[in-house]
This record gives sequence, C-alpha cells and structure tokens, in this order.
Amino acid sequence: MTVALFGHMTMDLEVLKCGNCEELKLGVHATALALAALCGLYNAAAWLNRREQHLALNALMYAALVAIEQRHVVHHIAELRRFAASPPAAVNGAAATEVPAEIAA
Repeated sequence: MTVALFGHMTMDLEVLKCGNCEELKLGVHATALALAALCGLYNAAAWLNRREQHLALNALMYAALVAIEQRHVVHHIAELRRFAASPPAAVNGAAATEVPAEIAA
C-alpha cells in the first residue's frame, strides 16, 4: 500500500473547497451538533442519577463537541449568506446591474 506524503496528495474534490456544497456541509454539521447535544444531555442526566465518573467525563466531552460543531454550523451559514448576498454573475455578456428592456418598461 502506498501512502502519499503530505504536500504531494493529488486528490482534488470540489466538496472540500470553501464555498462549494455548503448546504450539504451545513446539514452534516447540524446533524452532528444535534446528535452530540442529545448524547451530552443523556450523559449529564445519567450522571445526575448514578454519579459515575465516566458519565461526567462523557458529558463534558460532548459539551466540547457541541461547541465545536456549533462553530462549524455558524461558519457554513455565514458562507451561504455571503453567497446569497453576492451579485449574480453576468449572463451572456450583460452586466449584472442591467435591467432587461421588457422589465424596465
């Protein structure tokens, strides 16, 4: 098995680039956020009931994961908003700010 050295990888997936497939990335991170929150709540409730040390540790680890995933979700929402706020690209050589004559009249 051959492993590529760092800096010599040739895989170029569009989904990995910022600004591409933001809806998909947002969905994945939002799902991970919801699952981490649910697991964290379960472990916190179980710790309150049984006071086992590993449950407290699990709850803290899930809380950290919730914070990380929340930052990812905010980032992808900001990318979607940035994309929506940018002016549309020119069509057939016409400037994006030109209004067609049919609409202007």
